[in-house]
Amino acid sequence: MYAIIATGGKQYKVAEGDIINVEKLGVEAGETVTFDQVLAVSNDGLKVGADVESATVTGSVVKNGKAKKVIVYKYKRKTGYHKKNGHRQQFTQVKIEKING
Repeated sequence: MYAIIATGGKQYKVAEGDIINVEKLGVEAGETVTFDQVLAVSNDGLKVGADVESATVTGSVVKNGKAKKVIVYKYKRKTGYHKKNGHRQQFTQVKIEKING
């Protein structure tokens, strides 16, 4: 059984027991989180639309962290302009406990 959920502007295919990294949720480690934006659920057949309006996915937060650094380098030729920046995106690691739907 799997479900497709939407959170943080992205979509994830999850099954029970999966560990996924999603955009930062602002929830501490050890707490539970419920995803109510379920786009599809597949048990024996695929259910979408009005069939999954009441479906939810619950999970527990494993940890909050930062991803690897991404280097942003801006450069304009012939002018001597260059700028180097780094960025580390924050994430929340969630373990999927139960798919209700």
